Amino acid sequence: MDRPQLVCFGSTCIDYYTDQDGGTPFVGGGPLNMAVHAAGLGIRSALVSAAGTDRYGQMFRDALNDHHVDDSHFYIRDGRSPLCEVRMQDSERILGDYEEGVLRDFRLSEEDIRFICGAEICVTDLWGNQGAAFRKIKRSAASLAFDCADRPDDPLAQEALRYADILFFSAEGDSHDLRAKMCSMMKRGRIVTATLSENGSVALDDDGFHLCGIVPCEKIVDTMGAGDSYIAGFLSGLIKGEPIQNCMEAGAREASRTLAHYGAFRQEGRI
Repeated sequence: MDRPQLVCFGSTCIDYYTDQDGGTPFVGGGPLNMAVHAAGLGIRSALVSAAGTDRYGQMFRDALNDHHVDDSHFYIRDGRSPLCEVRMQDSERILGDYEEGVLRDFRLSEEDIRFICGAEICVTDLWGNQGAAFRKIKRSAASLAFDCADRPDDPLAQEALRYADILFFSAEGDSHDLRAKMCSMMKRGRIVTATLSENGSVALDDDGFHLCGIVPCEKIVDTMGAGDSYIAGFLSGLIKGEPIQNCMEAGAREASRTLAHYGAFRQEGRI
């Protein structure tokens, strides 16, 4: 089997929609969502993470297999799968209680790290708890991407600043303060991208700032995973050798598709 081009590692999560049909679970978690969307765009992708031995564990593996994501370093560990309660308010998802489950103690093995380092790009997020591996990954040829979510000042995000080649975070809109923040996160050879919800996105690289609008969605059903799918589209573009503007547009297209259904990606038996 050819080595993966993109390895996503860290968190998984069951997004449990409490107000849908008396409670409906969707497979999710940032790195898993990114791996699935990238695979759909023709990128050889893999997930390094874990789920529990409860009824959700097999759902994760089935989703990875259904979407042709390499699960050779995905583990089923004794215990409960990570779960976050979700309720809908119009098309916006409101996050409730979160249970970390088996991810609380999940750490990458040396074999996992070697596998990750074999990719062109590897990516994790704020909830992955894998900061201890960043130094080793940085020594490899793989580019490290990190999703700070809406918390770029979080201690783990600040740790990622020391090592990451590609940084993502979300903000409300373009502004002088936002650009100043991006400049403070920038260093030569790095890409910093802020997603701005309905206001599109702005990216900063060695050539300066780049702007991209949204791709309209005819009917927004659910915003869950839109940021993850943007990142997947963006990183897929980089792997294909596209210029940064094209990468941003690919992210916008993938995010728009995600808005049209419940959950972070289309899942068997779900709307």
